[in-house]
Amino acid sequence: MAPVLSKNQKIGLAVAVAVGSIKIKEKKRKTWVKEYLLLRDKLSNMNIMSVLEPADFRNYLRMDSRSFDILLSLVTPYIQKQNTFLRDSVSAKQRLVVTLRFLATGNSYQDLKYSSLISQSLLSIIIPETCSAIYTCLEHYIKLPQTESEWIQVAADFEDKWNFNHCIGACDGKHIGIEKPPGSGSLFYNYKGFFSVILFAVVNANYEFMYVQTGTNGSVNDAAVFESTKFHQKLVNGCLNLPPSSPLPGTETHAPYVLIGDSAFSINRHFMKPYPFKGISHERRIFNYRLSRARRVVENAFGILASRFRVLRRTLSIDLSNVDAVVMACCALHNYLSKREPGYITRKWIDHENTSLGSIHQGEWRKHTDGLTSLKNTSKSQRNEEGNQVRNTFMNYFNSVGRVAFQDKMINAVPTV
Repeated sequence: MAPVLSKNQKIGLAVAVAVGSIKIKEKKRKTWVKEYLLLRDKLSNMNIMSVLEPADFRNYLRMDSRSFDILLSLVTPYIQKQNTFLRDSVSAKQRLVVTLRFLATGNSYQDLKYSSLISQSLLSIIIPETCSAIYTCLEHYIKLPQTESEWIQVAADFEDKWNFNHCIGACDGKHIGIEKPPGSGSLFYNYKGFFSVILFAVVNANYEFMYVQTGTNGSVNDAAVFESTKFHQKLVNGCLNLPPSSPLPGTETHAPYVLIGDSAFSINRHFMKPYPFKGISHERRIFNYRLSRARRVVENAFGILASRFRVLRRTLSIDLSNVDAVVMACCALHNYLSKREPGYITRKWIDHENTSLGSIHQGEWRKHTDGLTSLKNTSKSQRNEEGNQVRNTFMNYFNSVGRVAFQDKMINAVPTV
């Protein structure tokens, strides 16, 4: 126990220190950063960027060098920081590279620290900030049609490529795994037994996202996910500028323009889902096949997304407030690259049919079971009479004037990988 000094002793000690008769040992100051982090310019992964072969560059950042340079020029004003007298800032290029590596691999900040030589605490700021900048610069690539003519063009693509008339989009939702947010209880706990947020999307015939909404907690009833979106509100309120009902080709039977989805959603006038499979008739099986054939574009879009940006295959170990930025950046990059790089979506990655043999070859993404988790099919009885009537209209059309030569063979097709 240290001795207790009197007032006079304290004064004497202070005088002695002042005149230098007593020397007090100074505590050695620690450096403000670990020494190896100071060697970023020499040892980080940035040094290999200039020597990578084109194929390796594309694999490393999920895009070619031209697409990267354009993206860098777009985001630089949002992420560039000023150097200070004490130290240089992390450059915009370094920030974008480490963010793209995070999206491409899903590696932890702890792991990325050693390849980028950027501290873990700084990465936790850089990556969400850069993801927000990416979405800000690329959000115009995710665009809903605004006019009747634009919706009709979307429907024409579905008719031409997938033989589903009057279709204006394929819808689906996926659970994205997250770590349990502190103090959230079971709010984000889903039916599969893990914590998640839900990503809902509407996709066109070319595997591109037209609408994306994320952030809905995973405990929400899956059948209600669509109804909770702003897109559904606009649909119900007639604010989407959809074209009016028109005759199906070759007939005088009018049908509305519809969205399509799986059994997780509820049927209505503008949303078609499959018939229940129990005791199903041949005619209804034909309708289900035709709907499934067109709806696969959204399944494939999600599959390609998670295959290219594997951060979505892992539980996101980041703050809940940053999850949306990461997910939206991936979706925006998907559309950006699908329009810029013809090789981004290749035949091996997507489902395709051999109609002469009656077989379905599944895309490479289906080999991986650690991707996005589907919504739970709804078990409630569907009582929307108008929606059922519209579905019957399409069923009758696909079994008569609107039939395709291969449909009878394909309803018995066995998927292969």
